[in-house]
Amino acid sequence: MPTLSFETPHGPMAFAATRCLVAGWTGRDPAAVQHHIDELAAIGVAPPSETPLYYRVPAALLTQAAEIEVLSAETGGEAEPVILDDGDRLWLTLGSDHTDRGLETTSVAHSKAVAAKPLALTAWPLESVADRLDSLRLIAVIDTGAGWTRYQDGTLAAMLPLMQIVAQAPEARPEGLGQGTAMFCGTIPALGGVRPTPRFRASLLDPATGAEIVLAYTARTLPVVA
Repeated sequence: MPTLSFETPHGPMAFAATRCLVAGWTGRDPAAVQHHIDELAAIGVAPPSETPLYYRVPAALLTQAAEIEVLSAETGGEAEPVILDDGDRLWLTLGSDHTDRGLETTSVAHSKAVAAKPLALTAWPLESVADRLDSLRLIAVIDTGAGWTRYQDGTLAAMLPLMQIVAQAPEARPEGLGQGTAMFCGTIPALGGVRPTPRFRASLLDPATGAEIVLAYTARTLPVVA
């Protein structure tokens, strides 16, 4: 299992990851969530059994590398707030739920479990921003070969409250998710629709302080040999 290193306001923090959850369908507006379910169903993606839905993926997929390797040019990332539980406190960082979009029409769970899950190098104590989580801004830009373009831009107010997402997670406890758990909390809509993201940059901005968590990585497609 990976041990990840984060810079925090209290100094370096080593996080030994033993479990990884990816929460999906966490939008705050039920009508918007249903609209997205209907859009995906129209292209062959099975609807979720419930919302929100928590996918389990291997903790070994968590990475802080600047480059990941994928087996399909149809893979793409999405910027997401990520909660880390180290057993003593909850931390907030930024990650990308990189997913195989082609495989998604066969199995959403499998599409999430075959790609690395990049994480930023910085984390904040969750309690330090707990009173203003809705105001935090999530931004992502992508480059598919024609230059950088805005891909996501909005606040966490578009999502269910993060502590509600935590409380509903499998095996959640009053104090958190369980030591060693990393949970991707869902995301905001992609501008112009979901598409491949070979080069991806994202940030989680706290407008109250100007503090920012940043993430950047490249997805390199490997040759498929049969």
